[in-house]
Order: sequence, then C-alpha cells, then structure tokens
Amino acid sequence: MITVADAILHAFDHRQPMAPITDSDPGFDLPRAYQAQAMLTATRVRRGARVVGMKTGFTNTTIWDEYNVHAPIHGPVFDTTWREGPLPLAAFLEPRIEPEIVLRLDASPAPGMSPDALKSCIAEVARGFEIVQSPFPGWRFRAPDTVAAGALHGALVTGDFVPATPALLNNLAHLDVTLLCDGAAIDHGHSRNVLGGGPLAALADLVAQRGEDRLPAGWIISTGTLTRALPVVPGQTWTTTIAGADLPPLTLSFT
Repeated sequence: MITVADAILHAFDHRQPMAPITDSDPGFDLPRAYQAQAMLTATRVRRGARVVGMKTGFTNTTIWDEYNVHAPIHGPVFDTTWREGPLPLAAFLEPRIEPEIVLRLDASPAPGMSPDALKSCIAEVARGFEIVQSPFPGWRFRAPDTVAAGALHGALVTGDFVPATPALLNNLAHLDVTLLCDGAAIDHGHSRNVLGGGPLAALADLVAQRGEDRLPAGWIISTGTLTRALPVVPGQTWTTTIAGADLPPLTLSFT
C-alpha cells in the first residue's frame, strides 16, 4: 500500500507534481500530517541524511491569506539540505526564496520558558535563505498538505554565524529587511511580520508546538520568512539588506 509519505517522496525524487492530499482525503488533518512527515524523515535518514535542525513555516502572518494557511508549521532541516551556494534549481519543484534569520542553539529550550531564559539557549545568529518548494501545482494546498511535505523545505543557505549577544537578540525584534534580486529591490519586510515579535517569537512557538519533544543543543532553527516567498529562476543572484542588526552579508545565486 502506498502511503502519503511514499507519494510525497516519489514527487520530490522524480520532480513529478501531485494533487494535494486533502483533495482526495478531506479529513487529512495536522496530527496525521506530522505522522506522514515523520515517516518521510525516517526514510531520508535511512538514505543517509542527518537531521541538523528545524525550519518554521508560515510564521509570517502577512502571507497567511495568500496561502490559506493560518498558523505556523515546522519540519526538519538535514545536513543534505543545509547547503552552500550557488544552488542548481533543477532539483526543486516550483522553488521560491525566503529571507530568514537562523539561530544556532547552545542549550535545549523548554516550553514555558521566560523570554530571557529562551534567549540564553541561543548561541549564534546568521542570515539565511530558505528555498521552499511545492509538490502541489500552483502552490495550492491546505496546512496538512504542507506539513506532510516536510513543511515544503527544499534547502537552507546561511551566512556566517555571529555570537548571540543580548543586544543582538533584542534587536532581532526590530529588523527592517529589503530583499534584492540582481541588485533591484523586490520586497520589504520587518521582524514584526513574524508572529508579531520576530525570530524569537517563532522559536518560542516552535518550542511550544513540540512540547516534550525538545530541540537539541547544536541544532539550527530557521525562523520563517521576513518578506513574501518569491519565485526564483536560474541565473538570478539574491541578497538582503538588513537595518537594525549587524549580521554578516549573504548572497545566493542560482544555476
């Protein structure tokens, strides 16, 4: 019997789009979706990948209506998807780029931690670009479809990490971001787009969602796009300018 995880893996492996699961199974819900995601993750681990972190998705509340998804989701980042550029796009389905802030954990955060305690769990901070992809044509789906599909994670590229000083962590709630393609400004965003409070709000939500399934020290956490997610094509070069925090630059080209 072909499982949901099998169907999604086949779509990604062969770059063959598929209908959303919820089209044929309207009762497919988030608990079942996370079960399917766990099966998909287990298969990738058996193939040799190692989970090195988590991505949060749909933390940017300004894009909820666009995608008809109205709450954050999450999924794994692997050592095989945490990559350096330039990135070839042939391996992705309808890829889009998301400028994000990436955190590296120094300790395992617990649900219900105070903001200061949560900050103490963060070792380093970097700029990031997540490449998200959709096996569902036209990016038409419901939230459980996205969760089952690994939270739509395709790849993560990060800049150099810098120490997570108290001043830097405080400033993460006040970032102005401009996303540029080939030197032209394409979109603008702000930290408040991410659950109203920025990357640390995304981390707190992720910790709460996972409950007793704690995030290990050493993992990286990609906290969600600060702008819209925008389509990418070969030959483009993307970067960001960030006002409000001194983070090493990051440029990503596609082939």
